[in-house]
Amino acid sequence: MAFFPPVPLIRRVAIIRKLTNAKAFTKETAKALDEIGLINPYFFPKITEHLVKQGRISKTEDGKYYINR
Repeated sequence: MAFFPPVPLIRRVAIIRKLTNAKAFTKETAKALDEIGLINPYFFPKITEHLVKQGRISKTEDGKYYINR
């Protein structure tokens, strides 16, 4: 039986890693998902929304994201 990693987990890790690598830590340094090199940046919107609801990332008024520290 083959093992397939769960897509939501991989996606959450990718979003956090890409925002961290882009140094998106404040509203001023926030980045859009397509700016950080995320594959299909808007394909799984519920995963991104869940990260916002958890407080792990924040969304700016213009649709950019940054890591909450």
